[in-house]
Amino acid sequence: MKLGLVRHFQVKRGFPEKTFLTPDQFNEWVEEYENSDIEDGEIDLGGIKWSKCIASDSLRAAKTAEKIYSGNIIKMNELREVRPYPFFKINLKLPFILWIILVRVAWLISHKSQIENVTDFKKRINAVLDKILSANEGNVLIVSHGALMMYMRKELLNRGFKGPKFKIPINGKLYLYES
Repeated sequence: MKLGLVRHFQVKRGFPEKTFLTPDQFNEWVEEYENSDIEDGEIDLGGIKWSKCIASDSLRAAKTAEKIYSGNIIKMNELREVRPYPFFKINLKLPFILWIILVRVAWLISHKSQIENVTDFKKRINAVLDKILSANEGNVLIVSHGALMMYMRKELLNRGFKGPKFKIPINGKLYLYES
């Protein structure tokens, strides 16, 4: 069995124009990013016959899946990225990159401001992998998001799959794992 992990194509909404953002401005940027269209891209799917394609139901992942896979696509909210939520309630302006770091740390330490903690995130991804692997329906292409792919890759290796290592997955690139 082969599993192909693909990070969605690059989104059109880039980094914020302002260097310093309030929590509300950061949230606004997150919403714009979540609803942004994608850049067109090309991808080499390795000449593999994919039996099934499963994608995050987010706009950017679903549209990427539609561009690279011609069959039926199963869209799952379980494959959505963890959304960053600022936890400051005051009107404090911080550099954009610092917001990214702070919300990731808040998530990693399961700060009460975060909607989903690390443990629940891992359970969600493991449940998706369990479902895919137990169905044993051939080669499966999975289109999702960067942080989710980093954990999924680690979990696949723990389950005996062989495949490439990566720190941050490249948009629109196939990462192939074989059991």
